[in-house]
Amino acid sequence: MEYRLLGRSGLKVSAITLGTMTMGGKGNFAKVGNAGVDEARRQIDLCLDAGVNLIDTADVYSTGGSEEIIGEVLGGKRKAGVLIATKARFPMGDGPNDRGLSRHHLIEACEASLKRLRTDVIDLYQVHQWDGQTPLEETIDTLDSLVRQGKVRYIGASNYSGWHLMKALGVSDRTHRQRFVSQQIHYTLEAREAEYELVPVSIDQGLGILVWSPLAGGLLSGKHRRNVTPEGTRQLAGWDEPPIRDEDRLWAIVDALVGIAEARGVSGAQVALAWLLGRPAVTSVIIGGRTEAQLKDNLAAADLVLTAEERARLDQVSAPPVLYPYWHQLRTAKDRLGPADLSLLGPHL
Repeated sequence: MEYRLLGRSGLKVSAITLGTMTMGGKGNFAKVGNAGVDEARRQIDLCLDAGVNLIDTADVYSTGGSEEIIGEVLGGKRKAGVLIATKARFPMGDGPNDRGLSRHHLIEACEASLKRLRTDVIDLYQVHQWDGQTPLEETIDTLDSLVRQGKVRYIGASNYSGWHLMKALGVSDRTHRQRFVSQQIHYTLEAREAEYELVPVSIDQGLGILVWSPLAGGLLSGKHRRNVTPEGTRQLAGWDEPPIRDEDRLWAIVDALVGIAEARGVSGAQVALAWLLGRPAVTSVIIGGRTEAQLKDNLAAADLVLTAEERARLDQVSAPPVLYPYWHQLRTAKDRLGPADLSLLGPHL
């Protein structure tokens, strides 16, 4: 297993992270998975044995159920080197202050997560989504306080836009508060929108990228083909993330990755994950299997290295269009592009 620095922090995390949205099975999350304590213990042990050192969850997953299961499995006595990441922002009750990124809700959410996880400290505490009604100064100051109190070690964002991130980082720098060291985003061969702003921001500002749903909810596993949806999948259960805007493009991508996978004697999922692990600023991809077989297969992606030719084939079939202002920069500013710019525009020069 490869370990990579998380952004500009000194924290090293495994290239594969265990995601736990499949644990708990409460409410709408039952569509994703319903692993109980025994199954969760097998999954966690399997990942730790493979060298995974980061477990990612969120308070909203099964309304705290995922965190409770992790807490029970780890039993309040974490193995040396095991890191826990969780998130807060979404509703955890019916009250007007049971959601968002206010000081009130963040402190309450952090204390509740610590209790459910049976731990004294959260290694990476992430704001799960943007809150346009709470001043960023309030959110950043609260996160800074949690770090200084020893309840949180590092902070990160998830699902922010580029301007959200830059505004938050600007507040941190201006007020000398803790900075985000990472962002957790959706980024796949099929969904490369992150390359317009989020990847360049990460390169420029030193943020590590953690990728959620790196197989597009299983669509890039190689099992889904045009007009074929396998039994036991999220799509068949009614889970509608991520949205697919161009099905022809999706199946062209799937055909390419399956072709590479068959030639290499590996799964389509491994090819899709290996492609991501070679992308700029990506620190770790978050995997989660409905079965142990899926989990083992995904873990094997850590050892798969794609050739330049294979990468070029996948890049070409999945390339996003060069939108404005990028096409204009490509025409008129290519003599003075920096490293962050080149992450998007470099292949077009």
